[in-house]
Amino acid sequence: MPALTTRAPAKINLTLHVLGRRPEDGYHVLESLVAFAGAADLLSLAPGPELGLAVSGPTAGPAGPDDDNLVLRAARHLRDRVPALRLGSFRLVKRLPVAAGIGGGSSDAAAGLRLLAQLNGLPLDHPGVVAAARATGADVPVCLEPRARMMWGAGEHVGPALGLSPLPAVLINPGVPVPTAPVFKALGLKVGDDLAGAAHPEIAPDLAGPDLLARIGPARNDLEAPALTVAPVIGVALAALRAQDGCRLARMSGSGATVFAVFADRRTAMRAARTLRAANPGWWVSASYLR
Repeated sequence: MPALTTRAPAKINLTLHVLGRRPEDGYHVLESLVAFAGAADLLSLAPGPELGLAVSGPTAGPAGPDDDNLVLRAARHLRDRVPALRLGSFRLVKRLPVAAGIGGGSSDAAAGLRLLAQLNGLPLDHPGVVAAARATGADVPVCLEPRARMMWGAGEHVGPALGLSPLPAVLINPGVPVPTAPVFKALGLKVGDDLAGAAHPEIAPDLAGPDLLARIGPARNDLEAPALTVAPVIGVALAALRAQDGCRLARMSGSGATVFAVFADRRTAMRAARTLRAANPGWWVSASYLR
């Protein structure tokens, strides 16, 4: 059987509200509108008797040891839950920046579960697949079917695909890895605390670009301010995006350091990406649709 292949796209938090910390386990409770970019890692699976993983690509080094990769963790969780699961060897081409607030590792893990599900004839809503995603990491469930949708809690609650109009966008990572833990620490919430703030807007399915921007414009990323104390260059990248012609909205994704801006149209986004790339050759810059 030939190898199976899928993309593992960057996850972008168009909004990210932190509601508080749960008293029972200390996890931060989130509410977030998530979309996915064209920029992606590439994952393939060659069927075989044992699990294996080889990692290559421009960001393979920062991705860490292969044996501890989230792709293998997810596969092992699924193997534990599905008897006689057919396995194989993965090959991951890492293109997305690491520790970047775009769920690269989580998207890779979800891609691995998709390939194993395809190999074994399992639907993505199979209880074993869903449980394996939740056991692997907070962002893995929302990445299982990478389409725009809401997520809640510590990532375990995922809404239906929303079918939103694609948004022309530019993504920037300024080359500084930002681990999630220091950002949440800088947020300063104690277990049991709530975080005050306006409620998240209701997002109806099939919103067109201008209507979607009008809905999410007043929303926010509650991790942006604490992330700026950890990596001030995030503010530099946001300012660079906001200075570009046609920028409609600029915000940080996840816990940073990747930021994004939504533009009036694809041509304007491409022009902004070229300008930003030329002015900042050390930055990762990608023009893409978010959908």
